[in-house]
Order: sequence, then structure tokens, then C-alpha cells
Amino acid sequence: MESNERNGMRIIYPGTFDPVTFGHIDIIRRALNIFDHIEIAVVTRSSKKLCFPVEERVNLIRMSMLETGIDRVNVTSFDSLLVDYMKKTDCMTFIRGLRANSDFEYEFQMQLVNRRLAPEITGLYLMPSEENMYLSSTIIREIARFGGDLSTVVTVCVREALEKRFATSFEGGSDE
Repeated sequence: MESNERNGMRIIYPGTFDPVTFGHIDIIRRALNIFDHIEIAVVTRSSKKLCFPVEERVNLIRMSMLETGIDRVNVTSFDSLLVDYMKKTDCMTFIRGLRANSDFEYEFQMQLVNRRLAPEITGLYLMPSEENMYLSSTIIREIARFGGDLSTVVTVCVREALEKRFATSFEGGSDE
């Protein structure tokens, strides 16, 4: 993995990215103002009900990075606790986005647990711009499920994947 030329540290942006949104991309751009390179680490399994398999989420992020002209990222996946993955990859810092109080409470709790499991690992938290504060993958999936306009919230490749994924629900079928 590349190290950061500005400060010598690697940074990981972990998440489910199911799917990647302009909110995630906003956080990536903000982080690239601080760090020269970011590893986007897509979690394989989650307690959340996932729409896309991990391989497709990784590919959608890679294609979204191409569409948006972002080239200083590496996209990987992992299937473990974040702190275990970070130890294995010798990375001590991760970034996460914060949108609202509910995000803060969840991330605060997770940081305390992570600190208990691996005190050497820490998180940095970035806020997206105002136009992306309300975006979440859950909301994006709901818009897609009901055939709403996705053009201002996700990249073209993600919009097309969501439209294909939820096309059966528009035809009277199931989206499961």
C-alpha cells in the first residue's frame, strides 16, 4: 500500500457502500484534500440487509471513481472487525462521515469499542457538504425502490445498477 507523502500515514475509509452515494464521494474528496491516497475498504458482511453483493459494491465504487475523476484511491474488501483488518494491513487511522446527531452517537459508540479492542487505532470524522448531509444508502435504495430520480444523488453507473436491481418491482415482481 502507498503511504501518505504529506504525513507518512495510511488512511482507510471503511463502510458497506450499499450503494456508494455522492455523500460518500464528498467525504472521499474532502479526505483527499488532507491525504494523498485513500483505501476504500468495503465490508463483506453486515447486520444491515445488503442490496448488492460485495463484488458489485467494489466495482460500483471503482466505476464511480472513474466517472468522478478521482484517481488516488484503492478499493478493497474485508470480512472481519475493522480493527482486525486495520492491524492486518498495518493501518492505524480510518475516516468516517458524520451527517447528523444520530451518526455522531453511533460513531462515538463504535470509536469507544474500537479503542477498547485496539487503542492504537483512531478515527477521523468528516462532515459532507450541506447538499449531501441528508444522503444515506438506505434513502437512496428507497428512492430506487419506488422509481424516483437518482440523477442528483449517485453516479450514472450506480443509478443504472439500482434501476436494474429494482426493475422487477416496477413490473409487479419482487425486489427481494
